[in-house]
Amino acid sequence: MNKVILMGRLTRDPEVRYTQTNNTLVASFSLAVNRRFVRQGEERQADFINVVAWSKTGEFCSKYFKKGQQVGIIGRIQTRTWDDEQGQKHYVTEVVAEEAYFADSKREGEASGSFENTFGSVASQSPEFEISSNDDLPF
Repeated sequence: MNKVILMGRLTRDPEVRYTQTNNTLVASFSLAVNRRFVRQGEERQADFINVVAWSKTGEFCSKYFKKGQQVGIIGRIQTRTWDDEQGQKHYVTEVVAEEAYFADSKREGEASGSFENTFGSVASQSPEFEISSNDDLPF
């Protein structure tokens, strides 16, 4: 199973480009994800993880995500290689976003002019559903 769940802050605004073959939108950005544990006397460390989001998820990310904003991403890890003009092989590991969430607190979201729903799935490749207040839920 290849499943990744990340929560971190954008290190830059998403960069948008379109594929040459079928003009599909792809947004690229990087997340600073804090490590869980900090040794006593050391500063908190972060990992900087590259993320790509395609089509509607990419469109959402490019439109609403801004540098410094805390977001949640659910997706999968992808590795790829390519050769440059000098014949040098390059390797890339990145997360392909399948779902994107706002993760700032409501107070932070208001300060940055973000949406009122601060941690709801707002962009996803999966179908959406609705629960009415009259439904009996098992939890």
